[in-house]
Amino acid sequence: MGLADASGPRDTQALLSATQAMELRRRDYHMERPLLNQEHLEELGRWGSAPRTRQWRTWLQCSHARARALLLQHLPVLVWLPRYPVRDWLLGDLLSGLSVAIMQLPQGLAYALLAGLPPVFGLYSSFYPVFIYFLFGTSRHISVGTFAVMSVMVGSVTESLAPQALNDSMINETARDAARVQVASTLSVLVGLFQVGLGLIHFGFVVTYLSEPLVRGYTTAAAVQVFVSQLKYVFGLHLSSHSGPLSLIYLIGATGISYGMGLKHRFDVDVVGNIPAGLVPPAAPNTQLFSKLVGSAFTIAVVGFAIAISLGKIFALRHGYRVDSNQELVALGLSNLIGGIFQCFPVSCSMSRSLVQESTGGNSQVAGAISSLFILLIIVKLGELFHDLPKAVLAAIIIVNLKGMLRQLSDVRSLWKANQADLLIWLVTFMATILLNLDLGLVVAVIFSLVLVVVRTQMPHYSVLGQVPDTDIYRDVAEYSEAKEVLGVKVFRSSATVYFANAEFYSDALKQRCGVDVDFLISQKKKLLKKREQLKLKQLQKEEKLQKQAASSKGASVSINVNSSLEDMRSNNVEDCKMMMSPGDKMEDATANGQEDSKAPDGSILKALGLPQPDFHSLILDLGALSFVDTVCLKSLKNIFHDFREIEVEVYMAACHSPVVSQLEAGHFFDASITKKHLFASVHDAVTFALQHPRPVPDSPVSVTRL
Repeated sequence: MGLADASGPRDTQALLSATQAMELRRRDYHMERPLLNQEHLEELGRWGSAPRTRQWRTWLQCSHARARALLLQHLPVLVWLPRYPVRDWLLGDLLSGLSVAIMQLPQGLAYALLAGLPPVFGLYSSFYPVFIYFLFGTSRHISVGTFAVMSVMVGSVTESLAPQALNDSMINETARDAARVQVASTLSVLVGLFQVGLGLIHFGFVVTYLSEPLVRGYTTAAAVQVFVSQLKYVFGLHLSSHSGPLSLIYLIGATGISYGMGLKHRFDVDVVGNIPAGLVPPAAPNTQLFSKLVGSAFTIAVVGFAIAISLGKIFALRHGYRVDSNQELVALGLSNLIGGIFQCFPVSCSMSRSLVQESTGGNSQVAGAISSLFILLIIVKLGELFHDLPKAVLAAIIIVNLKGMLRQLSDVRSLWKANQADLLIWLVTFMATILLNLDLGLVVAVIFSLVLVVVRTQMPHYSVLGQVPDTDIYRDVAEYSEAKEVLGVKVFRSSATVYFANAEFYSDALKQRCGVDVDFLISQKKKLLKKREQLKLKQLQKEEKLQKQAASSKGASVSINVNSSLEDMRSNNVEDCKMMMSPGDKMEDATANGQEDSKAPDGSILKALGLPQPDFHSLILDLGALSFVDTVCLKSLKNIFHDFREIEVEVYMAACHSPVVSQLEAGHFFDASITKKHLFASVHDAVTFALQHPRPVPDSPVSVTRL
């Protein structure tokens, strides 16, 4: 019975019928196996803590087999190349490699413009990293090399550290290009170091923090930035470069002003220019730039790996093989690290080229090696043929290749129907990347998505469960019309784990769903008990005062009855001793016996105080959603036991996983008042036990202290 409708005495007939119904239900509520609480379950299943695997001991082992395993793990080409089916795969890889190289050539030249570098360095970045990935990569279908998103991220760095103009005056283009090449190659080395280091410590899971809506929103915004950045080449405009927040807006604004006012009409066409034949010698990175590049390098490393591993896993799933995420991180890192030493800028994999590599018959990394060798031929012998290629053509190539990413704008409509929280992540990522540039946009997107996860765990779905007829299954009574609450038992469940961020919400929702104002009932109980203790204390003080007055009048009398017997004198001495009892002793005695005197004949203190009793005698917490517990969760569960026992409701827990039980033990949750006998293997076990023990023992010597 709830608190609002519990005033006044209960109807005897209604109470009798409810009791009979409970008894009949208890008889029908049985199990074909013994009830299993946690103690019985551990004894039956011989539970013991799982042995801890000491992985570091395996890492430190040194043997021939261990060395061979490490070599094969980090150099996969030694595993798959000896078993390469030449007759079945070579022709397909050859055609696929040539097709990819034909695409790689103009894309390499064009994406170098995005990075703010001379076009020839796009060709270098299409050769060295691709061949390195052939040796170390595990994906058979992705095409590693220049990519629009990576190039525009590199371009924002090179333009900020080696700007187009200085103090409104044009600087020497040769010196500017040399400075930008040094920045880009140093950035590539730093990106490679990050990726290799993260891969060696098995940190490949970092990409899991970049959800699919975040990646798609980010790449779409990057495509918009790339599109806008190429308009100046398409229309032959010469504009000052901007980097940092709102840089896209400044570009757009300058283009509009130039077009509207008809400034600098030119008829000469910018061309690619000189492409030197041959390869450049390796050069050491400028370590003095590391401090300026470290933030951008980490961002580029994460984004590049996220794009590569997402595409790699798609193709691996489609063709039935496995991609090692940590080895992919190492392979991509070595590609950027060695490529940076040979004047390359950071690379990842291209979506369009990867699809072409797959669709034209590519079966293995040999296709990538063939494409890199074809690019090498261009660099060594045929580069001068592209001297007069207009930059507008390269810009058009870039814009056309953005078609696939710009189509991702349709995600807004599909996510609106499927999942609006993911849509919010997509929109925030898109707008932050457009307005704040690529590096800051990614940081904002990751922080927002993590905050949204925390907020969603703070607002899980809370439900009161009922039994589905003729089963041992319990479902939300608000969703399943045939699921009925068990008479006298409340079963409560949360859809999320309970931890510091939502523990208070969990407790509040529990008290609200139970239909009883627990806090008010406890305060009223304490108030009435305190009032009774005060009245009893006043009565004792009054009696003591009367006894003192009687003793005073007796001491003033000078006459004594000589016929008093020895027994009467002893009796008087006893009474005198009682009168000498201090008020403090009597107060302690009254406090100790206060609750005992306040109990009704059936042991209910609430009933004796005239307070309403809850319409259930047992509360069961379904903790199947718990994946871990922290100290705040432990305190919240302790307080739930304390509060509901104060209103004469026993609390049980059910469906805890073994790791959670171990964490409860480690946190000293179990004690004399809460034991493993209060924890059951399933909700059905707990409900059955609760029906067999409808009320907690009123004279229990232990109690839970509220934390």
